[in-house]
Amino acid sequence: MFNKRTKIREALRMPAGSSDITVMGWVRTLRNNQFIALNDGSSNENLQIVLELGLFDEKLLKKITTGTSIRAVGKLVESPGKGQLVELKASGVEILGLCDTEKFPLQPKKHSLEFLREIAHLRFRTNTFGSVFRVRHALAFAVHQFFNERGFVYLHTPIITASDAEGAGEMFKVTTLPFDNTPRDEQGLVNFKDDFFGRATNLTVSGQLEGELASMGFSEIYTFGPTFRAENSNTTRHLAEFWMIEPEVAFNDLEDNANLAEAFVRYLINYVLKNNREDLEFLDQRLAEEEKQKPQNERSEAGLIEKLESVASQDFERITYTQAIAILLDSPAYKKKKFKYELFWGADMQSEHERYLVEKHFKKPVIVTDYPKEIKAFYMRQNEDGKTVAAMDILAPGIGEIVGGSQREERLDVLEARMTEMHIPIEQMWWYLDSRRFGTVPHAGFGLGFERMVQFVTGMTNIRDVIPFPRTPKNAEF
Repeated sequence: MFNKRTKIREALRMPAGSSDITVMGWVRTLRNNQFIALNDGSSNENLQIVLELGLFDEKLLKKITTGTSIRAVGKLVESPGKGQLVELKASGVEILGLCDTEKFPLQPKKHSLEFLREIAHLRFRTNTFGSVFRVRHALAFAVHQFFNERGFVYLHTPIITASDAEGAGEMFKVTTLPFDNTPRDEQGLVNFKDDFFGRATNLTVSGQLEGELASMGFSEIYTFGPTFRAENSNTTRHLAEFWMIEPEVAFNDLEDNANLAEAFVRYLINYVLKNNREDLEFLDQRLAEEEKQKPQNERSEAGLIEKLESVASQDFERITYTQAIAILLDSPAYKKKKFKYELFWGADMQSEHERYLVEKHFKKPVIVTDYPKEIKAFYMRQNEDGKTVAAMDILAPGIGEIVGGSQREERLDVLEARMTEMHIPIEQMWWYLDSRRFGTVPHAGFGLGFERMVQFVTGMTNIRDVIPFPRTPKNAEF
């Protein structure tokens, strides 16, 4: 039976001299036809399998190469070598899957992240991506645990939708109409009446609007699912397909929203610090080596674990957008013209501005509130000054914005006026406006880009390295 195997992570912590165990995994290396380094993905640690000379057939040994999958049976014995307390003295070895060493691209040497993106289907077998995706798993588990502990309802919002929550228009269209003979109306426009849903539909950019509806019945809900943006952005921070966590809470205002978001971020970080220490230590060391390749003035002042512990242990700074702009305009970086993007009250802060606030000025995460209404979405509650909205972003070191949210506009007349002003079709959004017609309440929510969070926690600098199979412009491989 295959399910009787012992995971290598567990085997390495078992005492020597126990009864026979069975391990299975992929060969990392074979030395002297006697020592196999075996890994099964349960951790970055390999279990050394010792093959007694003369006990195993030479033909079998020649087939055991890097990448080969095997099953090994034997007893754990004390290891005389450095780096492990025990090793497995094999009494039997069976090859489960051969690997052509001439063609296998993952040889036991250092590979660039760019190369590993080209073979994303195999990069799970490396230490770097083993650690990254175990941390990703832990963060996903912690997301559900955080909200479950607080009585939130997990809501599955639609992936196919007819609405554009952001009003951005950068969406992937969903259709069953033939491309070579698309039906059109008298004006020459696509006739969606013959389409599957009888109207134009898209892949969702956010589950927020549907989440708001559910919060009007459950008070506290959250979504956690894939979202899609058809932005032609070939950067280290953007994906066409990514995952979002979006809580919506009735009877919450902007301050409540900021408190929830800060508690959430700190909870996630504390969870992985407690449960994924070995992976974080590996990624910390990896990042330190990467930092050494940078010019002195571009290096991070703190290591990965030091940064995470700092963020998890202290209150976030809170300032308004107006205060943030004043700080930036008075900064040495602005006066010495080191910012690439223009800066003035009303400008949408870029990553360089956000990171300056976090990394240079406050040296801690920052929550910025009350942004100009012209640069924010239609559903954000307008402040009494008539110029700003009750929005808030959390800015994190090394990455900039990691959370974006707001108190939602609950006043029907104000919301309709704003939608008209921003050319949002009121008639099509009747279902959304019903939540303001029938028992409206103050409510708020935010979105956290899951990949941005994984980037922050793992120290990976390219977002394509924290999702298993990245979807980017001109790239939908695997």
